Amino acid sequence: MAPAITLAAEAPKLSAANTGFMLICSALVLIMTPGLAFFYGGMVRVKSTLNMLMMSFISMGVITILWVLYGFSAAFGTDHGSFIGWTSDWVGLSNVGLTELWDGYTIPIFVFMVFQLMFAIITPALISGALADRVKFTAWTLFIALWATVVYFPVAHWVWGAGGWAFELGVIDFAGGTAVHINAGAAALGVILVIGKRVGFKKDPMRPHSLPLVMLGAGLLWFGWFGFNAGSWLGNDDGVGALMFVNTQIATAAAMLAWLAYEKIRHGAFTTLGAASGAVAGLVAITPSGGAVSPLGAIAVGVIAGVLCAMAVGLKYKFGYDDSLDVVGVHLVGGVVGSLLIGLFASGKGQSTVEGLFYGGGMTQFWKQCAGVFAVLAYSLVASAILAFLIDKTIGMRVTEDEEIAGIDQAEHAETAYDFSGAGGGAARTAVPALADAETKKVDA
Repeated sequence: MAPAITLAAEAPKLSAANTGFMLICSALVLIMTPGLAFFYGGMVRVKSTLNMLMMSFISMGVITILWVLYGFSAAFGTDHGSFIGWTSDWVGLSNVGLTELWDGYTIPIFVFMVFQLMFAIITPALISGALADRVKFTAWTLFIALWATVVYFPVAHWVWGAGGWAFELGVIDFAGGTAVHINAGAAALGVILVIGKRVGFKKDPMRPHSLPLVMLGAGLLWFGWFGFNAGSWLGNDDGVGALMFVNTQIATAAAMLAWLAYEKIRHGAFTTLGAASGAVAGLVAITPSGGAVSPLGAIAVGVIAGVLCAMAVGLKYKFGYDDSLDVVGVHLVGGVVGSLLIGLFASGKGQSTVEGLFYGGGMTQFWKQCAGVFAVLAYSLVASAILAFLIDKTIGMRVTEDEEIAGIDQAEHAETAYDFSGAGGGAARTAVPALADAETKKVDA
């Protein structure tokens, strides 16, 4: 009887502290999607602002329903062949107990489910930035539903699900370098290769219409990312979540400074767009690596990602693919950089004892990271291109050329982001003649 009593005493119990912490982290991750909407919305031209916002917001609706119905089960259910999960009791969350704990942790299954839901929401929303100005809203909505089912749910299982092949191989992805950022960046590239360029690409100016909105969005992303990263340890009983929180701040700051330095040397100015983009590049790169590297390692990750991502955003002009808002340059490249650098900078004193090359661990972990990175990249690229091709050949992916030129907001949403109808009207029109009369009287006097 003694062993049974010991085992019962050692069984995890629901922790109110960790549960509350994870609910807060879930809310922080959710605010990232509206933050992304502002970030992308400010970067497009006025005529595409609402469409850009809606491409993020619709993900909060569609993915939530799919996740509850079958996505959570497919991503985190019992493993089948190391490729996909499935637990019938989780379909529709119909047989999940209120206090039933996530296996091995002190939080309820419901809490883990909703935290991972927020990841599932933002990942397809990230893709939207590459497709600005030209995609039908119905086609986009169908695409993210299919993409989540065919790509995101299986990849999440590979990387984070017990029995997933990348998980079992030992690929380190603390919070989503492969499953979120490489996945979304590769998908963006696959889709834009199918649907083609915007009208006027490399000919017409396509400058951001509201840099204050971009900075607001970047700030919300930075803020929410602490929940995204630190929450991925599912508690903080051992300090690893705190390490991740600290490294998130450090790498983001380093990447922003590195991007700005590169920009000044290359283009002669420190831009607000560069500051915002550099910060996001740092956030992306530290996402997979922050639990494995030291604070000094986080500086290295941030600096390398800031410079390489700043260089990568110009590749679209060299190779001719129209990545509207640099999803490939920031999320794909940043995700690859952050994931691979684990093989070099893992200290062995964070989430695990795995050491990278610079800490005496050799190249073993680096090659594991390569396997995870390039498998996810290839699968998402090909599958996303196929989905886009099928949608394009059925209901069509793009709006007409006339609608694109006139503005996708009016064509798809019958609205505009800014109403200027009152500008210069009413009192403003009468004020000018009144001022003119007053000036005339002064002259006559």
